[in-house]
Amino acid sequence: MTSMSETINAATTTISPDRVSEAVVEDASSSARTADVGLPSTDTMKQSRRPGDVALKQQRLKSWQPLLSPRWVIASYFAIALIFIPVGVLVRNKSNDLIEIKTIYESHLPNGPAADITGCEIGNSPNKMYLNNETCKIVMKVPDDKGDLEPPILVHYELFNFYQNYRKYYTSKDQKQLVGSLTQDPVSANDCEPLNKIGNITINPCGLIANTLFNDVITLESIVGPDGVKIENAPMIETGIAWESDKEWKFRQPEGFTSEQCSSCATCDCEQLNEDGEKMWSCKVPYFDEDGNCFRYFYPNDTTTQYLYETYPMVVSPLDGVMNEHFIVWMRTAALPHFRKLYGYIQETIPAGSTLTFRVMANFAVERNLGAKALVVSNTFAFGGKNPWLGDLFIAVGGIAAAFAVFFSAKEVMSPRRIADARYLRFKED
Repeated sequence: MTSMSETINAATTTISPDRVSEAVVEDASSSARTADVGLPSTDTMKQSRRPGDVALKQQRLKSWQPLLSPRWVIASYFAIALIFIPVGVLVRNKSNDLIEIKTIYESHLPNGPAADITGCEIGNSPNKMYLNNETCKIVMKVPDDKGDLEPPILVHYELFNFYQNYRKYYTSKDQKQLVGSLTQDPVSANDCEPLNKIGNITINPCGLIANTLFNDVITLESIVGPDGVKIENAPMIETGIAWESDKEWKFRQPEGFTSEQCSSCATCDCEQLNEDGEKMWSCKVPYFDEDGNCFRYFYPNDTTTQYLYETYPMVVSPLDGVMNEHFIVWMRTAALPHFRKLYGYIQETIPAGSTLTFRVMANFAVERNLGAKALVVSNTFAFGGKNPWLGDLFIAVGGIAAAFAVFFSAKEVMSPRRIADARYLRFKED
């Protein structure tokens, strides 16, 4: 039988010195190639993964480890109670002092509140009042017993039983399209279905969120004081209602969009041609703003694309497009099926007993989803709008903490437990 040493010697002698030399040369050339492309060596890579020798990376930071003795626990619960209960009372009182006026102007809720007025119902007929050039009137009165309505006075619309939190709904958009892209990848196209194309016409912006925009047009007609005198210079402002970050980073007009204010409406011609004989503007007629100024504009691929201003002409102007703030507010989807969204605000004080009159062009149908819609006028404080449960929540937390404090105090007095001497505790030291 061959010994182990003889086997090893035989295996060693079978390796040719020339092959050993070739292996060394190949390893050296491999190291040279690694150095040429700037890759670190194996030893360097192993060392680079070692955390630095500092207290934070080596977990040597000092920490405070309190001893939760009964006295500490009881004192902590009492402190929580002493903080939360007064804060809760303050928040609840401030919330109760707020003025909130709410009018439900159409309701189809099976078990919910009925409409407060008549004349604004459109049933299952979207855009009914826009097509018929109609409006309805909502009259609200500021209570006499809560003082003046101080600015900022917020005007919200409120929807019931509308599920913006449904997964298919809140993913149904093309974010690249919303920032101006004219091309669409297959994933985004699938997300936007079934509202991505209508035949050969591309919908821009596509998706369920953009194409279910709340399109009731709400206008503040007048504010009449308690003395019967109309309050002037108190308009409802509809700009500044969207998040600045949304306006800056999430929405852009389509690439290639241009617009121009005409010096004269008489000479504002959308049929103007460039040097190559092509139309410079996509508009059919000039756009007139509220101040009577005339504009002409160009949207790319206008003959094969339906843009937002064409889908919702009663809300969105061709100059704004997806930069319209009502649209941006709508695109920030709500977490619950009962929600409010800001429509505008008033920056002037409205005396107690005043009457506000709104004109509403109702176009948003809520009958099919058994929903309702309302108009809400309110003011705010440091914790937001009127919120009756927030103060009660603070009080409840404080009350529970107080109950625990009393229970543990009684336990400590009636049946105390002997505690060990903390001086003998020693923590690990370096």
